[in-house]
Amino acid sequence: MASERGTAKTAAYEDLRRAILTLERQPASALEESELCNRYGLSRTPLREVLQQLSGEGYVTLKRGARVSDMTHLTLRDFFLAAPLIYSAVMRLAAQNAAPQQLAELKRAQEDFRLALRSGSVTERALTNDRFHRITGEMAGNSYLQASLDRLLIDHTRIAMTFFRPKSGAKADRLDLACQQHDDMIAAIETGDDDRAAELALEHWALSRDQIELFVMPDGLNAPLGAPPKQRSA
Repeated sequence: MASERGTAKTAAYEDLRRAILTLERQPASALEESELCNRYGLSRTPLREVLQQLSGEGYVTLKRGARVSDMTHLTLRDFFLAAPLIYSAVMRLAAQNAAPQQLAELKRAQEDFRLALRSGSVTERALTNDRFHRITGEMAGNSYLQASLDRLLIDHTRIAMTFFRPKSGAKADRLDLACQQHDDMIAAIETGDDDRAAELALEHWALSRDQIELFVMPDGLNAPLGAPPKQRSA
């Protein structure tokens, strides 16, 4: 019975995490305990343990009930300030500290990302990209940076759901360049070139930054300016 509860909790955790990253569960949306209990076949106590875990990792907030973590202008400002610093530091340490098995895992994640680009699946593109970068955080081996990277990637992956959409303006050449930069990161980590790894992290961030800004500041509606013309009386 305990193992069955553990399996159900793991399934609930993974499904909620995926739903939050892929925007199936929208930022700031409520997570109703009764609905989640029915969905995952859990009682309230193990469900709350799942929500506590997700809260500790930054996916959920538990003030006045459980909600998906919001993305406000303040959090996005912090995101833009912190992202290049964290990504470059993580990649530098990854090149210094990566273990052989981690490098093999990173290469597998890159192959999954490459396949996702070919498949055209927006969800798989975003999730495989997220996995690639989380592995670099594991390689870095720094608990402070790991926590910061994990939280950063939650919002980056949610925003990336727009980057990988065919109509988002992310042309094939930009996606191909992102994939090539992943390959270059792997090569820099494999050779222990920490300066190049940090440089690539900044180049990779610059590639997605403009697309992220489009998410934050979309084009205005195509509507005429001024008051509508007056109707002439018959």
